[in-house]
Amino acid sequence: MKLLMIYASEFGYETSMKGLDSEAERSEKRTLENTLVGFIHAEPQDEAQAKSVETHLVKNLKWAARKNETNRVLLHSFAHLAEEKASPEFTKQLLENTQERLVSAGYEATQSPFGFFLNLRLEAPGHPLARIFKSL
Repeated sequence: MKLLMIYASEFGYETSMKGLDSEAERSEKRTLENTLVGFIHAEPQDEAQAKSVETHLVKNLKWAARKNETNRVLLHSFAHLAEEKASPEFTKQLLENTQERLVSAGYEATQSPFGFFLNLRLEAPGHPLARIFKSL
């Protein structure tokens, strides 16, 4: 798994076009403030160790959120951080499980629309912990 975490003072997205035929059409536009955005790329080998990958993902997101003094986390499937991708079904379930675990731990966790290309707006402060990359 590849994980790019960006703390955003403001992050906005709007659905542009559907990328997965299995997802229902939808139109969504949203702006979030003071949010840790997790750009998440699941890889094929993650499927064999799903629970461990999920636990590492949750721990890293919680750590980065605390370091940036926020309890808001947005999970964003971002299949552009490595060459090979896990199945969409696995990735979607991973995001669902991660969101549930974060909410149970007291975080305001949400997801961007899965299976869609999005127009993005990002404003992020220039400090060392505002941008963190992890290979899990």
